[in-house]
Amino acid sequence: MTIKKALTIAGSDTSGGAGIQADLKTFQEFDVYGMTALTTIVCMEPGTWNHQVFPVDLNIVETQLKTVIEGIGFDAMKTGMLGSVEIIELVSKYIDRYQLERVVIDPVMVCKGTDEVLQPENTEAMIEFLLPRADLVTPNLFEASQLAKSGPIRTIDQMQEAAEVIHSKGAKHVLIKDRGKIREGKAMDLLYNGKDFQWFESDTVTTAFTHGAGCTSSAAVTANLANGLSVPEAVERAKVFVTQAIANGFQLNEFVGPTRHSAHRSSR
Repeated sequence: MTIKKALTIAGSDTSGGAGIQADLKTFQEFDVYGMTALTTIVCMEPGTWNHQVFPVDLNIVETQLKTVIEGIGFDAMKTGMLGSVEIIELVSKYIDRYQLERVVIDPVMVCKGTDEVLQPENTEAMIEFLLPRADLVTPNLFEASQLAKSGPIRTIDQMQEAAEVIHSKGAKHVLIKDRGKIREGKAMDLLYNGKDFQWFESDTVTTAFTHGAGCTSSAAVTANLANGLSVPEAVERAKVFVTQAIANGFQLNEFVGPTRHSAHRSSR
């Protein structure tokens, strides 16, 4: 039996709920072997949970990429927090150099639970270097508004307009994720392939324990692509997975509660 493999290029969440930790847990749930290229280390002040972000040296990031891409290979890959324009450019060069396929771009722009926005120049670099190379980009409403350079997204029509703009920048598929802000009581996710709009809907889960939900969602899509599913099929299964993971989230400490990946066992 051949084990499928996936690469995540992302930051480390020391608390274990998001980032590379969430990606690896999610890959495992879909029986996909996970590999990593670490871009940043994110720690928290114990008394306040303010985030501290420590970038990994560019040469070390590149050495990790060489280890996985040249030394092993994989069936799908995703990005998360990349941390700098230089790392974004590096990732784009490796996608081109090795003609990497099934590339999922999760355009991480903030640390959940804080108002700390990552560098705006990173967003511009994502638009220039990553969107044209993305088989799928998976922004939430805020990230979609930044990539589309629109105002806040509050309606279904605005979601569709943003998806069209983001697609025009080069992404083959655009998945805009909503957690109940567009339609009361429903979590509405929109997939756009340049021609058709496809909606994935679930009941909103009322909980504060959603840390890592975005990483978990994009990692689930990546794992399903590695397993040979089409983009719509991968998104559909990921939607079920992340909804159950959120529903089974738990309180980690007084500041944060993560999703619970092991609460769902994927169908093989």
